[in-house]
Amino acid sequence: MTSELPSRADVVIVGAGHNGLVSAVLLARAGLNVVVLEAADVIGGAARTENPFPKVPGLRHSTGSYLLGLMPPELLATLDVRIPVLRRDPHYFLPTPGGPGSPYLLMGSDRAATRAQLAEFFSPADVAADDAMQAELAALRDDLAPAWLAEPLPVEETAERYVRPALRRTFVDLVRGSVADYLARFEFRSELLVSMYAVTDGLSGLNAGPDDPGTGHNFLVHNMCRLPGADGTWMIAEGGMGTVSRTFAEAARAAGATILAGTPVAAVLLDGGAVSGVALADGRTVDAPVVLGACDPYRLMELVPDGALPAPLTERMTAVRRTGSTLKVNLALTGLPRFSCLPADAPSPFGSTIHLLPGSASLVGGDATSPMTALREMWADVRAGRLPAEPTVEWYLHTTVDPSLRDEAGHHSSALFVQSVPYELAGTTWDDALPGYVAQLVALCERYAPGTGDLIADAVPLTPPGIEAHFGITGGHIHHVDNTVSFTDRMPYATGVDGLYAGSAGCHPAGSVIGAAGHNAARRILTDLAT
Repeated sequence: MTSELPSRADVVIVGAGHNGLVSAVLLARAGLNVVVLEAADVIGGAARTENPFPKVPGLRHSTGSYLLGLMPPELLATLDVRIPVLRRDPHYFLPTPGGPGSPYLLMGSDRAATRAQLAEFFSPADVAADDAMQAELAALRDDLAPAWLAEPLPVEETAERYVRPALRRTFVDLVRGSVADYLARFEFRSELLVSMYAVTDGLSGLNAGPDDPGTGHNFLVHNMCRLPGADGTWMIAEGGMGTVSRTFAEAARAAGATILAGTPVAAVLLDGGAVSGVALADGRTVDAPVVLGACDPYRLMELVPDGALPAPLTERMTAVRRTGSTLKVNLALTGLPRFSCLPADAPSPFGSTIHLLPGSASLVGGDATSPMTALREMWADVRAGRLPAEPTVEWYLHTTVDPSLRDEAGHHSSALFVQSVPYELAGTTWDDALPGYVAQLVALCERYAPGTGDLIADAVPLTPPGIEAHFGITGGHIHHVDNTVSFTDRMPYATGVDGLYAGSAGCHPAGSVIGAAGHNAARRILTDLAT
């Protein structure tokens, strides 16, 4: 059933990503007439399950975001929805490019087995360091949780209000500082472990290197998983990430909201300095006293007449604007790769995040470059506009844990999440460089799992400009606003224009599939309408 575009509404929400849909649920349940307008032909933003493979058309895959980790359980309770999730166990796999007997780490719910691997392949000091870090992060996770469903405060005030006294200084230093400095506190002996944590939690999605201020904030954000049964790990949404968007959309429609895809907004309309509605790309308009931008902040700023937003806000958001630095290579596989370092009786590594890290060969005598040196060299390449010879790669394959995604022929969907690459290349273009670089990445996989290339039935890469085009995210930055930017420095819910609000990943608390920004923006709107 296709809904017609109404001529007026109480609230127009621009963008049907997960945050916009969360806002729609809460605002519609409060009795408001809510219209959600999505430019793309499908809802969900980057939380989609698609059929992206031309050569394997029946295979389903999460093309953008691929795990659910940071959504607060209190938000799901407030929305009264259930998202089916599947535990990944093990959740981390750190291979090295050697044969049987080579070091590796399979980190899962069996903490004793993880500790034994750490001690055997790395050192007892690494066990102690990991225990200390995990205990500290668990305490910070518990303390900070209420702050995510509230209006942001400056960093020091956040520490004072939410964080236990013994960890306040640690919290402030972590949020403002670098992930490299934070990890150094625990005196890990293995640089490969430090690199693993720095990449997957500190650098994921960032336009930044391991020594840059604010990467500690991203590290903390990525350790805020509190979903029931997760034990601090990220989970697979059954049916792919489109399940998240579909669940929220069904709840919003049940509450009376209208959701229209393929309906791009061209401008936010103002009358006397206050919001009066929106104009669509086809010339139609919807009158409304409230507009909520669930698109990225920079797209929202483009929709508003020049000079309407407060100058300090425009200047601050312009100053923190960054392009995306991630490449995603979506893969359709005919079978499962075999990792040469794993013994035959090892647990299955599939479902886990598989970390292919530069410098890992140093553990098997094949590379003199240390992992952290290699990581810094990679970032230097990116800053110079060069494609790194060996970038950091998170490789995942979820169809063993969630077989509902497979096609009738039994293909597996997989992806290489590559961090970091430049948005623009020096001396060449993505069109020219991409085929060779994908082949280079496949060759990298072959170092760990020989024969992988023979399993690839189709490959659909998304460069940073490709992410921008496919998902409609300015600059292809998956966090909208770089997660080195925190708390009150991110896009505010209330923009300073009467009736204009923001509620996307570019707002507090951070970029990722969280939903807290949509919740908090809706609460702010309801509070303002009641005064």
